[in-house]
Formats: sequence, C-alpha cells, structure tokens
Amino acid sequence: MQTALALVAAYLLGSVPFAMLSSTLFGLADPRSYGSGNPGATNVLRSGNKKAALLTLIGDALKGTLAVIVAQQAGMSDSQIALVALAVFLGHLYPVFLKFKGGKGVATAAGVLLALDPLLGLATVGTWLLVAYVSRYSSLAALCAAAAAPLYSALMHGASTQTVIVGVLGMALIGKHWQNIQRLLAGQETKIGSKKKG
Repeated sequence: MQTALALVAAYLLGSVPFAMLSSTLFGLADPRSYGSGNPGATNVLRSGNKKAALLTLIGDALKGTLAVIVAQQAGMSDSQIALVALAVFLGHLYPVFLKFKGGKGVATAAGVLLALDPLLGLATVGTWLLVAYVSRYSSLAALCAAAAAPLYSALMHGASTQTVIVGVLGMALIGKHWQNIQRLLAGQETKIGSKKKG
C-alpha cells in the first residue's frame, strides 16, 4: 500500500505542468500553441521570455529530484525508489492535468538522475550542455544524453536496478523525441533560442 501511494503521489507530482504555470505567471501564450507545441522549457524559451523558461526548467527538474529524495528518506528499497523515479517521469510525459499530453521529459529526467546519483546526473547534464552548445539543437542534445546516461550508469554501477531504470528513462526520452529525429534528418529542426513564428 505504501508503494502504491508513493507511485500515485510521484505521478501526480510529475503531472504538474510548470510550462503552463510559468507561462500564465508571465502572461505568455499557451506553449502548446507555438514552436514545437511542447509544454517544456525549450519551447517556452521560444516565447522570448528567459525567466519563464528558467522557471519551467527548474520546476520540471525539481519535481523529479523531490520525488526521488522523498522516497530515499522514507527508507524505500532501491527497487521502490526506481519505480518512484519512473512514476514521476511518466507523470511529466503523460500528465493527467493536460489530458496525458506532456513534455519531452528532459529536465525531469535530469532531476531524477541528480537525485539517484549526483555524479551520474552531472555527467548526463554535462553531455546535454556540450552537445547543445556545439549544435544549438536541444533535441539532439537530449538524444545524446539519453543514450549516454545508461552507459554512464553501467560503468558506475554495473547491471543494477538503477541502471535498468536509467535505461528505461533513456528509451522513453528517445521515443518522445521521434518527431525531432525526423526533423533533424530533414534539416528542419528549430535551434535553441529561435523565437516563435508569427
């Protein structure tokens, strides 16, 4: 029962749409109405409001971190913590508050990884930052980080429960970026900092 309640709570926390909240706070349009249509920090940045984008990024990351830390402090097992991490992540991807159409999960996954293992989280975030800086494509950076995270975890922890859950997160992230992959291959992907059209 404790595990079931923890999973529901983590899912609901993950469902909190910070992109929508920050856009409302700063008087911006619904982020689903422009750019990629994704309710996430990168798309909010296309509104031109960096503060709203930063608030979205921090909020989405912190909900992932908070869920894992609470599970850890509650004395849950590694397997239970892994399930909580997955639940908060899935909450962001498929939020009940947005009719199950959420963000790509990059910031929330980063928050989860930083809580599970700070070194792993930093290595993954560092990969994202490096690729994003060089390419200016948030989606490409996310794909590279998603692919690298399970490898980093395997090197650090071997075939552990944590590595399995990180692998699941990575595959889910890549799956959510399928349309971005298509646009990247077609040379039509929007770069970081590009404002909304119209």
